[in-house]
Amino acid sequence: MNKKFDLQLFAAPDNMTGTAQIQVKAREIDFVTSFSKNIQSLLDIMGITRMIRKQNGSELKVRTASGVLQSGDVAEGDIIPLSQYSVSEKTFGKIAIKKYRKGVTLEAISDKGYEAAVEMTDEEFRADLREAVLNNFYNVLRMGSLVGHESSWQRAVAMSIGMVKDKFNKMHRTSTGVAVFVNTLDLYKYLGTTPITVQTAFGMDYVENFLGADIVFITSEIAEDTVVATPLNNLIAYYVDPADSEFVQAGLSYTTDSETGFIGFHIQGNYERAISDMYAIMGVQLMVEYLDAIAHVSVGESDTQTLGTLTVTSTEGPESGTTNIAVAEQLLSMNNVFKYKENAGSATDVTYGMDVKTWTRWDGVSPIKATAANHITVVEADPNYKAVRSGDVEAQVKA
Repeated sequence: MNKKFDLQLFAAPDNMTGTAQIQVKAREIDFVTSFSKNIQSLLDIMGITRMIRKQNGSELKVRTASGVLQSGDVAEGDIIPLSQYSVSEKTFGKIAIKKYRKGVTLEAISDKGYEAAVEMTDEEFRADLREAVLNNFYNVLRMGSLVGHESSWQRAVAMSIGMVKDKFNKMHRTSTGVAVFVNTLDLYKYLGTTPITVQTAFGMDYVENFLGADIVFITSEIAEDTVVATPLNNLIAYYVDPADSEFVQAGLSYTTDSETGFIGFHIQGNYERAISDMYAIMGVQLMVEYLDAIAHVSVGESDTQTLGTLTVTSTEGPESGTTNIAVAEQLLSMNNVFKYKENAGSATDVTYGMDVKTWTRWDGVSPIKATAANHITVVEADPNYKAVRSGDVEAQVKA
């Protein structure tokens, strides 16, 4: 007598934790732990003892300090003058969870094998996430307001250290050390064949106790012939803990590191496209507390160099009271920027190396509000906002 068996009765129960699920979970834990340990090693080097936890969407503030120390030469019985210092805050932006995704195709796994494909893609994903954090940090460093110019690279390093220490002294703060950021090519041009011990943390190469700096970071993100410095205790870091969110309640569960909470990671298969999808969420921001305690010192013999020329034209803008400005030349460097200034009657005088930090920034394409026949002087400025090329035109403004 034939009996029919319901094979479903012998199938593994739904949601059973099997070998495949354990392997995926182990991979998620390894990814999160590796990322967290790497960023923690950088924080330790920078002297950041802990990251400050923020709620998703919180505003981040940066500060500037100003004031003048009054003379201490006071006659007997006279009133001691009061030295007044003020600290102003402005909103830098909001810290928020950001979402990232990368996939491994079925073909890649078939071609290279699961282990190789996973290792390659996980490492690439980690590197991309690391770059996202560091790029934001370098953008903050570029906002420093202490500027200087020196004839040699070594003098620029020394002066940048002195400038930030002096700034902290005037703020009645003591620097715990100084971090200097230099261009990779500049460092090796200075060293020649002299060997140095370079270490790496979270993708950042660094040298300790070099040329008077406690730590020197070596990167191509800093323009050549430029030195950037800030006190170590001016560095600060914020993060949003992915576990704080209500994603789990919405069915979006991420593996996180319970000790740090810097990042959340999840893997799942996409059957529609035969892709193993990797998802990451994080809200990490390396910052400074005081923008005016970041020094930018450029290198070169500024008095022997000549201001370059920009070919600037003007046509009527799209709206009343606007002009379209066009510059024929491209920026000499991707780190340079356009600045402009409007002046009635004549062009604004510009010399090579002139500081144009207070001029209005221009993206090179947007219409500019102006008064008809006024002069628009456009300057190409280096990362320290020093003029390298300039051009001028009378504004043609739409009535």
